[in-house]
Amino acid sequence: MSSTVPLDPPVARPRPVGLGIAFMLLGMLLFSLNDTMGKWLVETYPVLQLMAIRSVAALLVLLPLVLSRGLSNVIRVERPGLQALRSLLFAIDATAFYFAVRFMPLADAMIYWLAVPIYVAALSPFLLGEKVGWRRWTAILIGFAGVLVALEPSRESLSLPALVAFFGSACFAIAIILGRTLRTTPDMTLVVWQFVGSFVFSLIGIAVVPGSWKALDPETILLPALLGVVAMSAHVLVSRSLKLADAATVVPLQYTLLFWAVVFGWIFFGDVPRLSVIIGAALIVASGLFILFREQKIKKGRSRDEQRPD
Repeated sequence: MSSTVPLDPPVARPRPVGLGIAFMLLGMLLFSLNDTMGKWLVETYPVLQLMAIRSVAALLVLLPLVLSRGLSNVIRVERPGLQALRSLLFAIDATAFYFAVRFMPLADAMIYWLAVPIYVAALSPFLLGEKVGWRRWTAILIGFAGVLVALEPSRESLSLPALVAFFGSACFAIAIILGRTLRTTPDMTLVVWQFVGSFVFSLIGIAVVPGSWKALDPETILLPALLGVVAMSAHVLVSRSLKLADAATVVPLQYTLLFWAVVFGWIFFGDVPRLSVIIGAALIVASGLFILFREQKIKKGRSRDEQRPD
């Protein structure tokens, strides 16, 4: 016997949180492989050439997906100026990273990028007008202290690679903040324009900077292209992860990047992390996690207040 009235209220289909966690972990592993390959390849190819090949390979892999969704639907953007600035910042970020890891251990360079959530929290009151309370400001200060401990301020820590790493990670933080103002832009559009921006940036750099292009080695020609495929796959996995699970659940897993940086740095380059790097990284991770969970708590409180009847 059928009935038009359900006996029980419909149950909301739960999001596959476990799959979201798996996607984030796999995405971080791929990002770490990308970083390791990049550190190895910059010994052979100039950074700008590597960026150009990486961008072309990623765009070629994305092309079937773009065409299936309609080219005009993907390339059409809101606020073109902000999109262009965001793409430029990501291009500078990636270029700075590959330059830095050519001269620095993976784990040391990663410290700068692990501190990006702290940079974002510190800049958001000034760039987004967000309110940051004393608890998060305390966590921000602890995070910056962790950066100082890890990098052991000295003449060496003010070397060109270290300054480039800091500048690149700061560009990444500002790009993340800009992404918050472009919430309605589809993920595919953001990723496509990110690689387009990197390609244009690298071409201009190659045209301007002498020695930015060398003959491709037939034995390793596919590796720079593989770099772009790995990076693009990692971006897609992370984006999908954030759709399948809450940020509070999966974002902390991004700190596994440091674990892989230490492991791959030791296996492939013989880098052994200093005690100061381990202590500083612990402070950075702790402050970053506190900022994340504090922001999630504040958002939930605001949501409950909005749902209350007047």
